[in-house]
Amino acid sequence: MHDTLSALVERALIDNYRPLEFYLREHSRLPGPRANLELMNDVSHLLAAAIPKYPDGVRSLINYFANGERKVVVSNTPGEFVMLCGVVAYGACAAVQPEWRVETFQLLSHYSCSPYWRVRECVATAYQHLVQADLQGTGVELTKLAESEKYLQQRAAVATLSEPRLLFDADSLKLALELHRIVLEKVHQVPSEDRKNEDFRVLRRGLGYTISVVTAAAPDEGFTLMRQWATWNDPDIVWILRENLKKKRLAKFIENTEDIFKLLA
Repeated sequence: MHDTLSALVERALIDNYRPLEFYLREHSRLPGPRANLELMNDVSHLLAAAIPKYPDGVRSLINYFANGERKVVVSNTPGEFVMLCGVVAYGACAAVQPEWRVETFQLLSHYSCSPYWRVRECVATAYQHLVQADLQGTGVELTKLAESEKYLQQRAAVATLSEPRLLFDADSLKLALELHRIVLEKVHQVPSEDRKNEDFRVLRRGLGYTISVVTAAAPDEGFTLMRQWATWNDPDIVWILRENLKKKRLAKFIENTEDIFKLLA
């Protein structure tokens, strides 16, 4: 498959997108429960590697795949898969091509508010490529999302760094904790009548696991924040904290989890 894909990417960058697009559609596994994430990641890496030889071709292709013209795309279809490939490829390519990052951040900010869950997950994947390339610069953009008034952008901010392989040093941990601090404070300020909004519910569900990922990597700081949040007596934050405390990744911190459960009682 990899040799075929490499040849199709080469051809797409020389003169013809269509065979590659057809191949992606044909092997998308959509409609279905799980898209072909392996293929999506492979094509993203191949396109990033092709930038030195075909910079203009790569940029044109990922813009086409990422639906740069903002045409309507139906969820759980091969067409959506092509768009997912474009979104992730934007992140992978901008990670190695710094001058593309402004455009990429704008695109990812837009798609972070997609009504389609697969698109939102791929936005986080694209940001993760950028975090690995430039934590400081990407952190500025993620902080903007966390501080925005759009619940799905807030979700994108916390979801991006809720990945254990990215939480490997003090700077990434500090950023992940700060993003959660910002977003939880904003959640606490949401009026009760707005909390039935579906975008808010999506954010709430996301926070139901992301806090535990960061806390497992930075237990002292994470549990300190969780204790603070537990004192707010906010029903949605109580639910969020309970969900995180039940996660297996926090099982070894039994004294901390029991302490916070008592605060929530």
